[in-house]
Amino acid sequence: MSDTGTAPEVNPVRRLTRADLPIFARTVAIAFIGGAIFNALNLPLPWMLGAMMATGSVTLMRIETNMDVRLRTLMIIVLGVLLGSAFSPEILDRAALWPITLVSLAGYVLLSTVTGYLYFRLAGFEPKTAFFSGVPGGLNEMVTLTGAMGGDERQVSVAHTTRIFLVVMILPFLFRLIQDFEPGLRTFSGDGAPLTIADLALLAGSAVAGLYAARFLRLPAPHLTGPMVASAAVHLLGLTHASPPVIVVAAAQILLGASVGARFAGLTYRDLGRVLRLGGVATVILLTITSIFAVGLHAITGIPFESLVLAFSPGGLTEMSLVALALNVDTAFVATHHIVRITVVVMIVPFLFKIMRKRGLID
Repeated sequence: MSDTGTAPEVNPVRRLTRADLPIFARTVAIAFIGGAIFNALNLPLPWMLGAMMATGSVTLMRIETNMDVRLRTLMIIVLGVLLGSAFSPEILDRAALWPITLVSLAGYVLLSTVTGYLYFRLAGFEPKTAFFSGVPGGLNEMVTLTGAMGGDERQVSVAHTTRIFLVVMILPFLFRLIQDFEPGLRTFSGDGAPLTIADLALLAGSAVAGLYAARFLRLPAPHLTGPMVASAAVHLLGLTHASPPVIVVAAAQILLGASVGARFAGLTYRDLGRVLRLGGVATVILLTITSIFAVGLHAITGIPFESLVLAFSPGGLTEMSLVALALNVDTAFVATHHIVRITVVVMIVPFLFKIMRKRGLID
């Protein structure tokens, strides 16, 4: 067992039963209050960040929180449709430069993984756990690979949850400082026209068709990737300009924020200093690597620095896509790069792990 806290008896983000509903209702209420406070304070991405902060805070106070994984998955599908609505024919004119930045993701993943591994080894993690804690991959994928390879799933889960939490909390405020950004929840309403039954049918159809296609093709993060690609297709074809209602988007952000905050179950405020110290330094290291790539690729391609920072930032696919959407940064570019990053991680990391183990770097 790691020294970053006592593992909870059950995963707080799981299939809930009827007996879990009172705690679930309390969790949603806490998350909503946090989002409402952030919104009242005119802070960036308020509903997700406020929900994360409020839920994480009460979880650290040993107040039990939970989230139904099925509801979280449904919200991710909704956000996939929303992200797809950010694609427009004008994107095709800019996409010619994307191959350069997409190929660069392989170098980013390799450099970040090796650097992260060395850092967590110096921090005292055993080799397998240090390796998977340092990979800039998705939380679920890294925890699964850690368990399969014999590492400490708890430490890896805490490391990645802390990284995602810090990146998502920090970047919106940094962007607010360095650019003209009007905070708050954007009204994602397409061309401003009310949703029609035909629009709703197209959006729902793209969600269902995209999900099943992504599962069949075994795409990474199928619940987000499939609906996003299908929604992008109907928007690029001009079949609709609509997107999910703003209240649905706000609800999705609240539930996703609560999911991140609830994952701090098992930690205490006593553990918090070590967790934030380890996670904070790791996040700074990764964001430094991100900035180096962003500066270099901006010089080569002319793609805006802000877009590159969000595209290469080591946050979660869903969370970083939402940040891009809220900050009015090229959402299609950012989401596409995070999908490719996850693909690169899944393809490269197992081979890199085997190479390092053969060379005796990992027991």
